[in-house]
Amino acid sequence: MPDEKAIDTCAEGNLKWTRKKMSKSEFHRADERRFLDERGSSGPLAPNGLNPATIMEKAVRERIIDSYFYKEQCFGVNEADIVDRVVEHVDFIGGVYGTVQKPSPFLCLAFKLLQLAPSDDILNEYLQFGGEKFKYLRALALFYIRLTRKDQDVYKTLEPFLEDRRKLRRKGRNGTSLTYVDVFVDDLLTKDRVCATSLWKMRKRDILEDLDILEPRVSPLGNIEDLLEEEDEEMRKAEEEQNNNGSESEGEVQVEVEILFPVPITGQEEKLTDEIEIEIKDTGRPQ
Repeated sequence: MPDEKAIDTCAEGNLKWTRKKMSKSEFHRADERRFLDERGSSGPLAPNGLNPATIMEKAVRERIIDSYFYKEQCFGVNEADIVDRVVEHVDFIGGVYGTVQKPSPFLCLAFKLLQLAPSDDILNEYLQFGGEKFKYLRALALFYIRLTRKDQDVYKTLEPFLEDRRKLRRKGRNGTSLTYVDVFVDDLLTKDRVCATSLWKMRKRDILEDLDILEPRVSPLGNIEDLLEEEDEEMRKAEEEQNNNGSESEGEVQVEVEILFPVPITGQEEKLTDEIEIEIKDTGRPQ
C-alpha cells in the first residue's frame, strides 16, 4: 500500500497548484446578497439547467444560513479554502442531525459550493486527492456533481468511485453510523434523497444506453450473464454427480441378519444367524 505521508504530501502539492491556477478574478466576493437575496435569478444556471440557489429546499437553506458554522467558516471563502475547511472541520457526512435539526458542516460546504460554482477542472482536483485525510473532500465533490451535472456526466464521474472501499461516518436524526464511499456513491445514483436534499430525477442508465449516450457498464466482477451461465453449469454438474453416485449403488449385497426367536418351552431364546441375499434395486425415487 502507498505511504499515507507521501499521499498527503502529493495532495498538498496539488492544492498549492490549484491555488496558483485560480486568478484573482475567479476568487469569490464576500458579498452574499447577490446569491441569497436574489436567489440566483441573476446568476448562471447549473450545467443540468437548475438554479443553484434553489436546489436545496427553503427550510434547509434557512437552517444553513442561520448556522454558526456557515457564518464563521463559509464567509468569503473560495474553491481552495474549501479544501482547508473540509480537512479541518468535516469528519462525517450527513444533512441535518440532532433534535434541533442542526445542519452538518458537510451540508454547509455543499451549499457554499453551489454558490461558488467551481469548474470541472477544480472538481477533478477535489476528486484526485487521495488518502484518509481527503476522503470527505471526495465525498463532497461527488455530492455536488450529483446536484449540478447532467445525468450522463453524473454516471461517468461517479461510477468509477464504486470501487472506493474507504470508511465514512454518517450522522443523521438517528445518530451516527458507519458507511463506505462506494455505498454513498450508490445512494447518490439510486436514491431520491440524500443528506437532507432531494436529488433531481435522472434518466435511468438503461435508457441512456438505448439512446447510445452511455456505453454499457462493465462490472469489476465481470459480465453478469457469464457469471449466471457458470453458476448454471456448476449446478448441472452437481446434479450429474448425484445421479452417478445413485446408479453405482445398484447390485446384489449380502447382509448378515441376526434373528431372535423366543422359545416358549424352555423360556430361553434361541439365536439364529442366517445369510440372506438381498437384491437392491435403485428406482431413482423413494419407495
